[in-house]
Amino acid sequence: MAIFFNDVSRTFGEYLLIPGLTTKQCIPENISLKTPLTKFNIKNGEESAIQLNIPLVSAIMQSVSDSGLAIELARNGGLSFIFGSQPVESQAEMVRRVKKFKAGFVISDSNLTPENTLSDVLTLIKKTGHSTIGITHDGTPNGKLLGIVTSRDYRAGKDNPNTQVKMFMTPFDKLTTGALGITLSEANQIIWEHKLNTLPIIDENQNLVYFVFRKDYDSHRENPNELSDENKKLMVGAGINSRDYRERVPALVEAGVDVLCIDSSDGYSEWQMETLKWIKEKYNNKVLVGAGNVVDKEGFDYLVNAGADFIKVGIGGGSICITREQKGIGRGQATAIIDVAKARNEYAEKTGIYVPICSDGGLVQDYHMVLALAMGADFLMMGRYFARFDESPTKKLTIGNRFVKEYWGEGSNRAQNWQRYDMGGTESLKFEEGVDSYVPYAGKMKDNLRITLGKVKATMCSCGAISIPELQKDAKITLVSSTSIIEGGAHDVILKEQN
Repeated sequence: MAIFFNDVSRTFGEYLLIPGLTTKQCIPENISLKTPLTKFNIKNGEESAIQLNIPLVSAIMQSVSDSGLAIELARNGGLSFIFGSQPVESQAEMVRRVKKFKAGFVISDSNLTPENTLSDVLTLIKKTGHSTIGITHDGTPNGKLLGIVTSRDYRAGKDNPNTQVKMFMTPFDKLTTGALGITLSEANQIIWEHKLNTLPIIDENQNLVYFVFRKDYDSHRENPNELSDENKKLMVGAGINSRDYRERVPALVEAGVDVLCIDSSDGYSEWQMETLKWIKEKYNNKVLVGAGNVVDKEGFDYLVNAGADFIKVGIGGGSICITREQKGIGRGQATAIIDVAKARNEYAEKTGIYVPICSDGGLVQDYHMVLALAMGADFLMMGRYFARFDESPTKKLTIGNRFVKEYWGEGSNRAQNWQRYDMGGTESLKFEEGVDSYVPYAGKMKDNLRITLGKVKATMCSCGAISIPELQKDAKITLVSSTSIIEGGAHDVILKEQN
């Protein structure tokens, strides 16, 4: 006989937070939004291999997570999962772009010899987008450094394109350099003292090893929450499926991806179990990979026992997802998070291993983010929220008198990402589980994040919590009636028109 759940399936909009004691310590400046992304042992004092500086990741979607958005989100403390519904090599190239962007000690990917010409310089800049070129004896990234070329060394429209590089480069004897082994702090100090834009780092044989750029130092000062690895490179994730993972995963690992996530509307499957086990065995547990989506304890336990490093929770709650309409499966997002968080805590108590959970979908208002965290989510995956920004990959359009951006689901015909939704076998799906739509254009990510995270911190202060673990431990949550929801908004007044 079928199993019936007596609990009503509820959404975040049916709950409110009850204020806790706001102590003098509960001010926004003291709030920490750091949170673990991957599993760790709580009994021996381990920390997660990846700690997010803000509890936000972007959805694995064509209309959301490309390299441009990944760079900006990592600079602000979160993480993007580059969409997997594209050829393997193009996804790997997006990962490379993010890893190359960051700062610190950068291996030069723009190099020429003194015998090359200005025309070669301009062609290389167009190809790489980088205006600083290392001039080495053999044109390689680690050849003997003979000089550098920047945009100040030539006039593109006036100088003869056949002029050899050696005629206009800044030669080695006029360069300020750093010795291999110098710390990033020391390199930045040299840049500051000598008013440099670029500091070449060389070994004892004058071979070029790295560049350190002033703009990266300035960028880090402007982005104190930047999420970077031990080499000071931005961190990035990537979505994979349970079909072509044997080809896709090695390419992503080679490109430098920090974490993977199996992307599926329904992750409680043997396909995901096999994918997880293959990755863990092939890479000796050194490649981090999340799995999902699930909505209950059984799904959580199954994927964790298969080796998942985090679990994604939510089916059918996304703004462009119609899985519940089409297939009749899913669960209210709040109920799903509460149930899976309970399973996560039981697993941690039993094994000592804490497996973070990600709330994916169902967030309509900013305060829903705090509710999801309070109910047990460690971090939140969002699509619509990030699709609105300048940095998302879609076009900005004018519809009527409004600016909008395109936004479509991975289960729509436009995305054609059937790997995410298929159930195995050879037949492709014949129906959609996502729609094609628009979202209101919202401007720059940084400006919007500042407002959103300000609201999150203010709500946490009202709850008397200065960290996400404290919020999960001490938050008080109440169900609300439909009448009290109306009471919570503006009512019984005539609102003035707002431009």
